[in-house]
Amino acid sequence: MTADVKNIEPICRSIELILSDVDGVMTDGLLVYDNQGIETKRFYVRDGIGIRLWQKAGHKFGIITLRSSQIVRSRAAELDIEIVRQGAGNKLATLQSILDETGITAERTCYIGDDLPDLPVIRKVGLGVAVADACVEVRQSAHFVTKTPGGHGAVRETVEMILKAQMRWEDLIQPYAM
Repeated sequence: MTADVKNIEPICRSIELILSDVDGVMTDGLLVYDNQGIETKRFYVRDGIGIRLWQKAGHKFGIITLRSSQIVRSRAAELDIEIVRQGAGNKLATLQSILDETGITAERTCYIGDDLPDLPVIRKVGLGVAVADACVEVRQSAHFVTKTPGGHGAVRETVEMILKAQMRWEDLIQPYAM
């Protein structure tokens, strides 16, 4: 099902909502615990800027993740991400709940994932995206596979692709071009 960028441009133009998994997408997927059992995660700064630009374009960004952690709450708060669903055992039901709350259709939604729990959502949304190092089944089911792996700019790559298709990218980066 994987398509190239030119074939998905019409889909990208209609996207209003990006939802993302966390571990393996917004992070590199490694779980690190210190001697006190405290979990740490590494987030890629350019993904954060991409999320901010997406929001600045007037769109919504959200998180759907199986796991729960204070670190995700903190990162979401830092980026003003209002849609945060942790401990989502059924990601498809969680997607439907978010769509009902926002009034945005599945066809106008992008989901970025990396592993088997993401498959139902990737297959349901208008633009299913797999990170470069996603499992085979996710890559095969996605409309688009990023060049960058999870935790290393895959979210930013997706945001840029969509905003460029929407002809918004150049305007949004103007403040940085001074």
